[in-house]
This record gives sequence, structure tokens and C-alpha cells, in this order.
Amino acid sequence: MPTTERLYYSDSYLIEFEARVVEKTERVSGWTAVTLDRTAFYPTGGGQPSDTGTLNGLRVVECIDDAEAGVLHVIQGRAPEVGTVVKGRIDWLRRLDYMQQHTGQHILSQAFVKLFNAPTRSFRVLDESCEIDVDLDNTTEETIERAVELANNVIWENRVITISHASSQEASELPLRKPPAREGDLRLIEIEGFDLTPCGGTHAYQTGEVGIIAVRSWERAKGLTRIEFVAGMRALADYRSANKSARAIAGLFSAGRADTPELAARMIEENKQLHRRVRNLEEIAARVEAEELLSRATVAHDNVRIVNEVFENRDAESLKQLALSLINHSATIALLGSRDKDAARLVFARSADAPGDMNALIRDACAMLEGRGGCKPDLAQGGGKSVSKLGEAIEEAARVVRGQ
Repeated sequence: MPTTERLYYSDSYLIEFEARVVEKTERVSGWTAVTLDRTAFYPTGGGQPSDTGTLNGLRVVECIDDAEAGVLHVIQGRAPEVGTVVKGRIDWLRRLDYMQQHTGQHILSQAFVKLFNAPTRSFRVLDESCEIDVDLDNTTEETIERAVELANNVIWENRVITISHASSQEASELPLRKPPAREGDLRLIEIEGFDLTPCGGTHAYQTGEVGIIAVRSWERAKGLTRIEFVAGMRALADYRSANKSARAIAGLFSAGRADTPELAARMIEENKQLHRRVRNLEEIAARVEAEELLSRATVAHDNVRIVNEVFENRDAESLKQLALSLINHSATIALLGSRDKDAARLVFARSADAPGDMNALIRDACAMLEGRGGCKPDLAQGGGKSVSKLGEAIEEAARVVRGQ
């Protein structure tokens, strides 16, 4: 059975190599995967995505770890034949990025162990950031910042990172940060005087190559603390993006970046006060508007007044407020609708002494609008996407009420 010598185990900076094709297999995607006798391509594993690159100029879009069978290189295009000697080239910027993230994860994870005895349970490299799930309770901004500070101090001390090998028995006597996931020969990554971990990933030669670690956010998830972080080139890209946003916001306030949180908080509070003021004014206006609508309402049996109106660009809250003002009057049914951008809104309501089930009535109306709605027999809301049928739905509801 074919196997593959993994060159990245001993040299993460090797980006060009020659190898021989020892097997070809067809993939479900329609592409072909080739197995080489040796490779510098890292396959997906341990939370780290695979390398990409070329073999004899053909794109390698993914690499898959097939255990003892070797590393599968998925080729875009016609794959070389078995026995062919090929020249491989790794996409260096992608490799460097993953080296920085993975080495950064080792450092940050050990920082949480050193400070809080909080092990990392899982690790993922995402498109723009990374995540670790840490067994950490009572997480605060201070605990996160302490771990980040320790991690960055280790980076800036530019400690040497070495690779060694040990048997399972030998490893059991070493101060490993986490237990090995398998038996047999183990590859150990050691950060001088700080961390020792079994790992098959690609790593820097010295911690300084990670550059910097920054935590973007954290939250509680599945009983653990999920921490989103960036390292190296990603940290620089994240800073540029955040700085651009901060400068744009500061420009809107004609202030410095440091002043914008306070100014934004003040503006939000002022907006809340204005919103409450607007709602109070809307209540007053709704009472006046209700009187006008009632003056031209149609009268059904038992002197029940029916107000059926369609408005333009009226939000659901305003529509509801008008309905409530209407049914404050006795023997009144309000059938109100609004064309709000690309959606139709409905509020049906009746006073306590008026007949009818608004819940059932609005369900039928919403069906005409290709939507849904409901609530209580005396007050129901809903809507749908068929805006052109809003007037028809209101008229049909009024016809049903008049016929009761």
C-alpha cells in the first residue's frame, strides 16, 4: 500500500520539492487525486486547512490525509501518470498564514493553561480568524487580556521552536500540554521554556515569526469559552479594517477615535429619548386621526362602525397604535393595512363590544398576501409579500365583517 514521506514534518519552510506519483484515484468531484512518495503539502487536519499549490503547474486544490495510505493531492486538470516525477510548489502566503495561526494557537492555549489552568478543547482555522474553545469559567475582559499579554510577551521574546520525536511511553513521562491523540511515534512541538505539545501541523522556527496575537471576541458556548483570535498577517489585516472603520466613525463625529465610544453612547441615548418622544406624539396624532377616520366609517349591522384603510410606508407599530386608538371607541372594527417597501402589513382589531374573530379574519387575509399572521380574537397582526393584493385583502375582510 502506498505511503507518503511527509517533508513538512521536518521543515515547514520547504515550499519546493520533487516526488514520484505512486497512485491515482478518482474523486466524486470528478477530479483526480494523486499520491506521492514524498510531499511538502500539509493535508487538512488538527483544525488546520490543507496547503494548496501546484504539481508540474497543475493546481492542487486540496490535500487529504488518508492515514497509512498517504497524502492525497486533489488535482484540477489532467493528473500526471503513475511513475511520473513531478515538481511541487506550495502557495507560500497560505502556508505562512497557517503557520502563524497554528503556532499562535499553541502560544495562546498555553497562556490560558499557565494563568488559569484552562485547557483548550478544540481549535479551528476559519477564513478570516481562528477559534479556540477553552475550559474556562467566569471569563472576563481582564482574564482574556492577561492571557493575550502573556502570549505576546512569549512572541516578542522570540523563543526557539524545535521539533522532536518520542514514543508513546516516552511522551507519557513528559510535561505535555495535552495528551496525544494516538499511539506510536509522536511528533512534539516545543516552544523554548513555555510549551510542549504533540502536533502534526506546520509551525514557525521562532515565536517572533508569529508577529502578534489579538483577540477579536469571546463568548460562552457549550459550557466552554469560545475565543476568536487572529495572529500575524491576519492581525495586521484586522487592525487595518478596524482602524478604517474607527476613523470613518470618528470623522462622522468630527472627533478623535478615542472619543467616539462616548459620543456614540450619548447619541444612542438621545435617539432613544427622541424615539420615545415620537411614539408619544404618534399616540396623540393617532387619537386625532382615529376621530377623522371614524367620521367617514361605514356602519354595519348593530351600528358597528368599520374602518378599512390602506396606508403607504407605515410601520407595524404605528399601524397598531392607530388601531388601538380606533377601538377605544365602542362598536368599532379596524381593518388597517400598509404598503411598507416590498411587504404588506396588516392590523385587524375590534372593540370589546364589537363582534368577530380578528385572528381568523387576518389568517384568511394573510393567505391572500402569501404570508401569515394571527394573535388574539380582538387584535391580530400579520402580512405578506403580495403587496399588490393588499387592497383586495382589506376589502374582502370588510365584506366578511359586514356579512356577519
